[in-house]
Amino acid sequence: MDANTVQQVPHKTIKSVKKKSSYKQPWMLHFMVLPAVILVFIFSYLPMSGIIMAFQDYKAALGITGSPFVGLKHFRYMLENDYFLKITWNTLFFACAKIVLNLIIPFIFALFLNEVRNMGLKRSIQTLVYFPHFLSWVTLAGILIDLLAQTGLVNQFLTSVFGIKPIFFLGDGSWFRFTIIFSDVWKEFGFNTIFFLAALTGINPALYEAAEVDGASRIKQAMHITIPSLIPIAIVVATLALGNVLNANFDQVFNLYSPLIYQQGDIIDTFVYREGLLSGQFSFATAVGLFKSVISLVLILISYRLAYRYAGYRIF
Repeated sequence: MDANTVQQVPHKTIKSVKKKSSYKQPWMLHFMVLPAVILVFIFSYLPMSGIIMAFQDYKAALGITGSPFVGLKHFRYMLENDYFLKITWNTLFFACAKIVLNLIIPFIFALFLNEVRNMGLKRSIQTLVYFPHFLSWVTLAGILIDLLAQTGLVNQFLTSVFGIKPIFFLGDGSWFRFTIIFSDVWKEFGFNTIFFLAALTGINPALYEAAEVDGASRIKQAMHITIPSLIPIAIVVATLALGNVLNANFDQVFNLYSPLIYQQGDIIDTFVYREGLLSGQFSFATAVGLFKSVISLVLILISYRLAYRYAGYRIF
């Protein structure tokens, strides 16, 4: 054994000991998380036995054990189905647009809100923009349907003030896409601002004091201190959002769409719902859902890796 090998042994030993000790946590912490683990196991992992239907020609009368095995038949049909490619594009379009806007708008809003010096006004604004996040899409969909109807308040205002014809927001494909994206951003941007406001509290006030001494204006302070300090959390939020690329918010779309705009508004989740529960195509719907879940899992793993590599953020 040469000298280099001898020197490496203690280092590896110390590293392995540290790794083992990192898994040792007080038993109370494990006990506290046990109920959540049990619930996840019961409601998320036990039902996963049903994914075998994706490889069967499932018949309810025969059950999972008696239904014939057909291999990858449903997956081949899924990939050859032009409509599946269409809803995949719709899902990606909605999800990517929401991810980008729900990153940019909260980022900018946090910068402006940080400049408000009146604490009472600041907290009032925060309360107003946080509130929509806590409303369900069932409630908001009912409100939006009434407001955006052809005889609704929005169209009445547009007609009386600008003299334009009523817009079919929820019946025209292009306007429906705009409505879905805009309403989701309106609902969530206030709550997403919390991440950036939390990052702002971690900025050392001495940096602003030094900048003021040097004669830096508020704009320059924001450009050279505030924005660079928010970049790491922005990277974390963006990379973690990658795992939601195939999640376009089923609750929102389901409560707002109609057969008129299936071509422009249908997404993977609503398609699975209709095929599985309404049409009874259980095997095909399971295959589509399994495909989406596998891709989402891969994207989540990639996003965690990117977040750790570029922002030093890690969960496990």
